[in-house]
Amino acid sequence: MNHETRAQFPSSSSTAARVDIYIGIHKALRAMMLDTLQAVGRIDANDSAEMHAVCERVLELGDACASHLGHENDFVHAAMEAHRPGSSGRIAGEHVEHLAAIAQLRDAVSSLCAAGRGPAQDQAALQLYRQLALFVGENFAHMHIEETQHNEVLWSCYNDDELRALENAIAASLPPAENLMYMRWMIPAMTPVERAGLLGGIQAAAPAPVFAAILDTVQPHLGQQDWAKLTKMLTPAQTPAWVVA
Repeated sequence: MNHETRAQFPSSSSTAARVDIYIGIHKALRAMMLDTLQAVGRIDANDSAEMHAVCERVLELGDACASHLGHENDFVHAAMEAHRPGSSGRIAGEHVEHLAAIAQLRDAVSSLCAAGRGPAQDQAALQLYRQLALFVGENFAHMHIEETQHNEVLWSCYNDDELRALENAIAASLPPAENLMYMRWMIPAMTPVERAGLLGGIQAAAPAPVFAAILDTVQPHLGQQDWAKLTKMLTPAQTPAWVVA
């Protein structure tokens, strides 16, 4: 997925009264966090393959969150500070704390992997679960502040076209693999209208192979009813034949 194509993607919240650049990515992160937390909570410490897979998921979540913090710092906070100096200060400080928490999660994963079978391993798994639960809870409260207070700053300083341009600049900065990863979590977490709006824009702007790759990534994570609704809302003439078959 090249940068030129991604830069044309529309806002994922085009139906909102104002463009909300947080809604799609935050739905993705919330879904990813909850799914990972549940996986850690039900981990079978006696199954080494499962242990490895779940630990990898925690590390992947940490990487996704750290990357997201960087995008917000570099693009969103810079836009806020350009018109309202100091307006991103509180959340920027929390970003530093979250990076430290991500490092602690990685250490907890290492401790779990290093623990031998038995009580020590069980305790390490429980410690990782509790640590991740706190991280998720803190992030949920953090994202609410961004979606309310930060949006008020953005809406007062920028019009919708400028906010779409900001969102597109963030999308254009993502490597293709990271973009697909966010799509995998974002699209299933959206409402049918949000889902069709985002994918409809991609369908109109992206090369057919890129669009097909996104659909191939998200289809396994959509229920039959959601998939049927989506295919009905997409443009049949531009939809890969296997999608509507």
